[in-house]
This record gives sequence, structure tokens and C-alpha cells, in this order.
Amino acid sequence: MKIVKYPHPALRTAAQPVTAIDKEVQLAAGRMLDLMYSAAGLGLAAPQVNLGYQLLVMNFEGDPERKDAECVAINPVIVESKGSINDREGCLSFPGLYQNVRRAKSVKVQAYNLKGELYEMTCSDLPARVWQHEIDHLQGVLFIDKMGPLGKLGSKRDIDKFIADFEKDKKKGEIDANLIPKL
Repeated sequence: MKIVKYPHPALRTAAQPVTAIDKEVQLAAGRMLDLMYSAAGLGLAAPQVNLGYQLLVMNFEGDPERKDAECVAINPVIVESKGSINDREGCLSFPGLYQNVRRAKSVKVQAYNLKGELYEMTCSDLPARVWQHEIDHLQGVLFIDKMGPLGKLGSKRDIDKFIADFEKDKKKGEIDANLIPKL
């Protein structure tokens, strides 16, 4: 398992709901947490590792020692959002690219945990931003889509380089650009 980089097609494919929390989903969540920590991220969604189902992992502290801050979400939905805030954001599928993105200041989210229990979380600021960013991934929406005109203009060179590197690596056979829609 590895993090796919833009413009891998998995990043633009809407993930399907999880219908059974089996061993594969549980193992994927654990591997995704390890991968997220090794990349110094706060969250990681299944499409970012070329899995086609609605699973995401987060740790708002970004600290692998803080297991109590870990969150695994299956089939998450934002049921309420309030306010608006423009802040700096990055993405593990766009290493090194950061831009300001407008998001809701607070959100209420519902999701299932690995035991199949429905839970609800209300949060603000950075945790709310992480939820919104990761849930967008499950819909094939990327943070570059949320940038304002100046952010898009300021990111054009980086995005063009991601595309060129992807095409070069694909030609060398280093990237499998086929979708693996594991459900």
C-alpha cells in the first residue's frame, strides 16, 4: 500500500459505501494509519491508497504516540456545518503543495467505527478542516478544487509538475494507473 499522487485516477473516483466491516477493511485502516504517520499527515482517505471504498483515518494531533487521538471513519457524512474560515491546507497526494482553502469553521459528522457502531463528532478549526478534506476525497473532490483563483494561479507550476512526473513514472512502468476498486 502506498499513497498515490495527483493526477492518479483513484483521486477523482467517488468511493463506494462500505457494506461489511471485514478483516480486509480493518487491516486497511491499520495500514493507512501507519502510512499516514510515516508521511507526517493528519488524515488519509482510502482513494489516496487506491482503495474504492469510504474509509478514512485521522489523528488531529499527527502524533503516532497519541493513539487516543486516532479516528477511523467508515461511510462518514457531514450532517451540519457552520461558519467559514480561510486557512492553509496541504495534502499527502500533493507533497509540498500548500494553499489557502475556505472551509466551514465547525462541522458535525456521523460515521461508523471499526466495530460497526455509529458515532457522531462535532469539532471546529483544524479537526473540522481535516474532516472536510478527507470526506471530499471520498467524493473525488480535491483541495485544489476548493482553492480560490489566486491559489490556483499560484499552484499551477506545482500541479503541472505533478502531472508531468506522473506521466513520466507511468511510462517507466513505476505507476499502475489502473483503479483497484476494492469493495
